[in-house]
Amino acid sequence: MKDSFFRSMTWLHTWVGLLFCWLLWLVFFAGTLSFFRQEITLWSKPELHQHSMAVQSAQQDLLDYGFNRLNTEAPDAARWWISLPSERNPLLRVSHLPYAQSGEKASWVNHNLAADSKTPITTRETKGGSFFYRLHFDLHYMDRTTARWIVCLASLFMLVALISGIVIHKRIFKDMFQFRAGKGSRSWLDGHNLSSVLALPFHLMITYTGLITLIFTLFPYPAQTVYEDGVKEFRKDFYPERQRPQQSHEALSTPAFAQSLDHFFTNWPEQPISRIIIDHPQDAAAVMKIYGANRSEIKDEQAVWLYSGKTGELLNTVHLEDSAAAQLYGGMIAMHTGRLASTGLRWLYFLCGLAGCAMIATGCVMWAKRIRERQKPTQSASFGLKLVESLNLAAIMGLPLATSAFFYANRLLPVGHSGRADQEVLAFFLTWAATALFAAKWRNQQGWRTLALVNALAWLLLPLCNALTTQGNLISYASNGQWALFMFDILALLAAAVFFWQSNKLQSAPQTRPQRARTERAA
Repeated sequence: MKDSFFRSMTWLHTWVGLLFCWLLWLVFFAGTLSFFRQEITLWSKPELHQHSMAVQSAQQDLLDYGFNRLNTEAPDAARWWISLPSERNPLLRVSHLPYAQSGEKASWVNHNLAADSKTPITTRETKGGSFFYRLHFDLHYMDRTTARWIVCLASLFMLVALISGIVIHKRIFKDMFQFRAGKGSRSWLDGHNLSSVLALPFHLMITYTGLITLIFTLFPYPAQTVYEDGVKEFRKDFYPERQRPQQSHEALSTPAFAQSLDHFFTNWPEQPISRIIIDHPQDAAAVMKIYGANRSEIKDEQAVWLYSGKTGELLNTVHLEDSAAAQLYGGMIAMHTGRLASTGLRWLYFLCGLAGCAMIATGCVMWAKRIRERQKPTQSASFGLKLVESLNLAAIMGLPLATSAFFYANRLLPVGHSGRADQEVLAFFLTWAATALFAAKWRNQQGWRTLALVNALAWLLLPLCNALTTQGNLISYASNGQWALFMFDILALLAAAVFFWQSNKLQSAPQTRPQRARTERAA
């Protein structure tokens, strides 16, 4: 019975891991980059690099400037938005949304300003780190709801694979310190065990909380039971700050925004502000929403203060004292996204995410290696084995190469080119598609070595491309204390070193028996 149980768990672990491993590789890879989402966006906008240090300006002064600018430029707008600078975002952003004309959808008008001098800064169009953030759960080129269902299903398979892996792991603590190099599939198994066990708490946490973030996609039934309109009405009740008041069409001659700010700073003097949004700023139904910064608190939703634009009185506070259930839900989302993390903790998230990528990649390769080693010298590979080998090469080597292409496109595309953000994304997927075509034809050891060398060259030359197309480089970043930009170049060089090392290992690695037999027959 015991042997049968462990054999069943091994079968379950193998197949639930293999069926979604390439999608999980994408989710983990893009999600790991998303922990430095704002830093990637900062790198993608070199026009901001001279303003990359957070400015120690009083928030009230910046807000006064933002209100004066909006009152002058867009007094009749439907919404005002003022985003204050932070340690990870050096800009003061002042935006307004005009009222939509008949049959048309209004677009935001954004002004990015240097927080110190208030001078406008024009930045290139780019998705930056937001592309990887959305990619890891919304995928791309497909319906959002469908994509989230697919990612939820993959996450459920991941959770099953983790739990079954723990069950079949007989030497879980010993494997933390064991790696046998040059042993074929045994080495891949050791690498799989090592990357799994070292960051196992993180893998369990990030997978489970990932499911929690999309829980209403999976289980909308409680909300449908309580609310007539289901999840939509539930969100209106749970997120009142996201609802917009109806316009009264009564002009507001003297808005009470200053009184509201005075009340806020008097009663919550230690609370930093992340942004302010005002609905219908010149209408009697105007509502000003002050969003507080969470700092390192383990919560996802920011506390919000809602003030009447007509009287200046406090209408409501949201997420200031949530219920225990709301705190648990928000805390899990905060743990998944890493928004609570300081710089050191964010790096720990990043390293554990890389361990997750290694765990998935080694599992993919190990399955194909074991099948290859069990084949007879004269036996040809099955279609399934060829497909797995091609997908392994396309995913594991193609995704890093496509990511480098995304960054090259950011630097090489004309700055004022229309639709350049979408063309950065197109460069990403075209590169990945080209890698997949290559992998379909050359999925052998030489194909892996070729793509390892291409990746190494791509990441090695990326800091040089950055230095030639912008005013900054590795040395200037270090001397100016621009550590986010400095670490971007350092990580690119480290990635190049890893791929060079991998290409050398592939050159000296022995071939499997079927590969040797085919080589001898060809000779």
